[in-house]
Amino acid sequence: MFEAGTEKALDTPERQGGRERSHILQYFLFGLAVVYVAASLYFMYSLKTRLDALDQKQIALNDAQQQLAERLHMTSSEFKQALTSEVGLTKQEMAKRAAELEKQQKQSEAKLSSAQQQQGQQLAAVNTEVSGVKTELGGTKTEIQKTQADLAATNQKLEKTIGDLGVQSGLIAHNSGELDMLKRKGERNYYDFTLQKGAKTPVSTVSLQLKKVDPKKSRFTLDVIADDRTIEKKDRTVGEPLQFYTGRDRLLYEVVVFSETKNSITGYLATPKNAPTPVSP
Repeated sequence: MFEAGTEKALDTPERQGGRERSHILQYFLFGLAVVYVAASLYFMYSLKTRLDALDQKQIALNDAQQQLAERLHMTSSEFKQALTSEVGLTKQEMAKRAAELEKQQKQSEAKLSSAQQQQGQQLAAVNTEVSGVKTELGGTKTEIQKTQADLAATNQKLEKTIGDLGVQSGLIAHNSGELDMLKRKGERNYYDFTLQKGAKTPVSTVSLQLKKVDPKKSRFTLDVIADDRTIEKKDRTVGEPLQFYTGRDRLLYEVVVFSETKNSITGYLATPKNAPTPVSP
């Protein structure tokens, strides 16, 4: 009767602690999303600045091409004016002058053709770079959407639930990846394990022994050996928090199993931060 009353009295602080940790997790995930979105917006702004600079470069190349065309037109006009002003020259001088002017015109045309070819190559390179920038912008938007979806999915997976003793549990991991996330958060002590059927295995300051596994129904039975007594957790389901009190201060421990085979189960033991730690051999 005394132990049951003590366990009931501990229900309210556990529930309040659970709600506080839930709020902290939500604020942390929201802050992480804000930071990531801000960094992505800065990256998009940087890409837009590069795109504007490329547009200015393309305008400058077009202006240079137009200037070369005007120079060619002026050369043709000078050729016509020279022929008109030198009517009084001898045919030999006129032929020589015409040949020189024709040579100059061909040189100008060659320069213009070379310049146009270079400009065409530069414009092609600019268009390729512009396409790359647009592709990067599209990829950035996709990554932002994926990150938001991942944060929402993670928030749903790291859920809280009621344990088998009726106490509000902490965040529950459903696989090793989520367990690593809980370890990084550091709100509790986490000890992962794999139990073989019939073997007594030390985990933290207690021992666990797998008695029975039913993979088809995702059920199992195990014994918790703590404080010189054995607590049987019979016919439990995968993902269910198995709770028990241990130690002089009656601290609440939780066992969560997230996978099973014919003769083994894998999961973790969660203990409070102030719980005793195992002594290294």
